Amino acid sequence: MIEPLLLTLTSVSTKFHAQELTKATGFFFERGKSLFLITARHVVLDESTGHKPNILVINLHINPTNITLTTDFSIPLYKDGKPLWKESYDSEGLVDVCAIELDRKALGESVFLRSFNIDHMVNPTSEIGVGTSAVIAGFPLGFYDTLHKLPVARNALIASSFGIRFQGHGYFLTDAQMHRGTSGAPVVIRREKNENLKGDLNWQLIGIHTSRMDILTRDKIEDDRLNLNCSWYADVLLKLTSNE
Repeated sequence: MIEPLLLTLTSVSTKFHAQELTKATGFFFERGKSLFLITARHVVLDESTGHKPNILVINLHINPTNITLTTDFSIPLYKDGKPLWKESYDSEGLVDVCAIELDRKALGESVFLRSFNIDHMVNPTSEIGVGTSAVIAGFPLGFYDTLHKLPVARNALIASSFGIRFQGHGYFLTDAQMHRGTSGAPVVIRREKNENLKGDLNWQLIGIHTSRMDILTRDKIEDDRLNLNCSWYADVLLKLTSNE
């Protein structure tokens, strides 16, 4: 049996025309009749580094009985010079998460995937304490199961007070050894067994991993990396996937 969580994810390659630029992670989020690809905003545009791809390429499974069969699907990032992704701002500025609506007809009927939806969002009354175990699945350094085209998962701990904006920003911290290529990965926790679940995706979506956190004063010889990471609260998806 394939873990359904892994089928919510896809590898993301950024390209400028035919030139491949970077690797990242994305996942699927469904709202109403719309299906979205969610990833980090800096994957599609990073003004600080001059990173400006015009195409994303994702990998999709196309046969539920033969998981080794996949196809690449190209997503344009601009139309008539205007970006096709949705982004969001909060009181501290740009949120490092974006959503791109996918054309279901263009994907084809053979595509085999799982997607999160609003029912998988964490309940506002849920108590998620510091030290709670979470999972972050993705494609670190582009690494994955090359036969089945499935991502890998890492354990993480909630490292800051959940529900509070760390240093005023719209994210919380996780403690996990992360790498480039996992930007845009979903941060999830196991659902309680007594919940009235629909489907087989037994996870709560609590955040989107976007970057590692470090301090500029760290002595790179004497001190290891903090292994702390920024995860934006998943409720930003409510705004990013709204029709308003």
